[in-house]
Amino acid sequence: MTNIALKTIYALITIITLIVPAQAQDNPLYSGKSRFHPVVAKNGMVASENKYATQAGLQVLKEGGNAVDAAVTIGFTMAVTFPRAGNLGGGGFMLVYLADKNEVISIDYREKAPLQATRDMFLDKEGNVDKEKSRHSILSAGVPGTVAGLALALERYGTISLKRALQPAIELAQKGFPVDYELSKSLSQAKSQMERSPASMKIFYKQNGEPYKNGEILTQENLAWSLKQIAQKGPQTFYNGDIAQKIASFMKQDGGLITSLDLKSYKAVTRKPVEGEYRGYKVYSMPPPSSGGVHLIQMLNVLEQFPLSSFGHNTSKTIHIFAETMKHAYADRSKYLGDPDFSPIPVSELTSKQYAELIKEQIDMEQATPSNKILPGDVIGDEGANTTHFSVMDSEGNAVSNTYTLNFSYGSKITVPGTGILLNNEMDDFSAKPGNPNAYGLVGGKLNAIAPEKRMLSSMSPTIVMKDGNPFLITGSPGGSRIITTVLQIILNVIDFNMNISEATNSVRVHHQWLPDVLNVETGLNEDTISLLRKMGYKVEIGRTIGVAESIIKDEGFMYGASDPRRPGGLTEGY
Repeated sequence: MTNIALKTIYALITIITLIVPAQAQDNPLYSGKSRFHPVVAKNGMVASENKYATQAGLQVLKEGGNAVDAAVTIGFTMAVTFPRAGNLGGGGFMLVYLADKNEVISIDYREKAPLQATRDMFLDKEGNVDKEKSRHSILSAGVPGTVAGLALALERYGTISLKRALQPAIELAQKGFPVDYELSKSLSQAKSQMERSPASMKIFYKQNGEPYKNGEILTQENLAWSLKQIAQKGPQTFYNGDIAQKIASFMKQDGGLITSLDLKSYKAVTRKPVEGEYRGYKVYSMPPPSSGGVHLIQMLNVLEQFPLSSFGHNTSKTIHIFAETMKHAYADRSKYLGDPDFSPIPVSELTSKQYAELIKEQIDMEQATPSNKILPGDVIGDEGANTTHFSVMDSEGNAVSNTYTLNFSYGSKITVPGTGILLNNEMDDFSAKPGNPNAYGLVGGKLNAIAPEKRMLSSMSPTIVMKDGNPFLITGSPGGSRIITTVLQIILNVIDFNMNISEATNSVRVHHQWLPDVLNVETGLNEDTISLLRKMGYKVEIGRTIGVAESIIKDEGFMYGASDPRRPGGLTEGY
């Protein structure tokens, strides 16, 4: 080896040593011996699926803004730079930890069904679900909640102005930004359905109909106009102003259901998070109309009864226990979850330790239980794979876990002319016909039937795990029905298997959602383990990725973060 090469290697080692503080290297959560090294910081950190959003949020933290300020900035920025899931025309959930009050708050800005919506609106003459209508037509759009939700968070818990929070988004929409490979690829895949919307084609495709290629500049003048309207006039312009008029006019013209009254009536709301305890850690997550928090706590309660660390990570025994636990949770989801403003949801019963003990007794340690033998439990009493999640922590100890979505990639693919706003297709997350699966194979019951002003059930699971009274793990993921199990495995990897956050994120994941009766396994699991699982009675399917987690851990004064490599383009940064 030449002297020049040696000098280069030593220089790199020196740089790495300077970047990672010595105290952090000694921390087991850093786990410097691992080939998966998390990002390390002291004062603040952002983890998101988009570099422009991460950089915009981190800049707010550096200027003295808090975690909520950064989160709202990220949310608006991603509406421009990550249009497949970042949005103004969708909705989601935000979990906020306020250090000065030692309080966790959840903000529900999930979309609602329009006032003209009816229970059977997606059924054909034979009573079957018309999937094209529920997923790809203008009728598939629910009343958007994102603008109301982000504005509510900033007004109540932030410190910067709405104008400052919107500044990066406006600049990126107006001046444009270089398209990356992932955005170009997703636009190519969406083109056939985007062609139904002239406004979408005009924004996301060149004059010859080709999508923008890697490195080419994408500008969004109409979206910049909408963002400027919100910056100048506040969120009310989206619901009772110039933007609202454009949305309502387009709906009326094209046979949609959302009216001026629907927009004027929409409100984001705060709710009490669901909470539980797992091996001494306090876990907070999203309450209904998300099913995520309830079933995350439910599964943790069951799994706490098993010595998972002694069974080993991703052994056949551990995965078997995971799968059986997941089946019971998703069976309960089909019957008991819906909008709490319309029906009582047995949250305390489903998340109780006693109920978890009953589930544990039904698990056969040697054989898989067929899903048709598992029914929803006897207790008293989903948004799409192209959802996106981001996590934020600041120097004062505040934290935000936020998941929001349009449902499918680019939602309905329909853009409201003159606004640059893509509409969601969240109406498919209702049970168009109770007992029939939606686009993600999730079976819903009567509690999630369509009704005017009702919020559709979701799997989004923004989560905050506390250790000794302080935020320890901030995590969440997109992935439709796979969101809950992704978040579950991030938590288990850190707590039970002592992984750093990068290892926990990179590890192979599994998923079972009761119906269909299939155990999904990512590529990379040991072949012997797969063989043992099949002998136990599982139908194992290998290949499709599960979730895209964006997570931060804080321990002993340092922050450790990781963006999921399953979707290239994510960025975790801190300072």
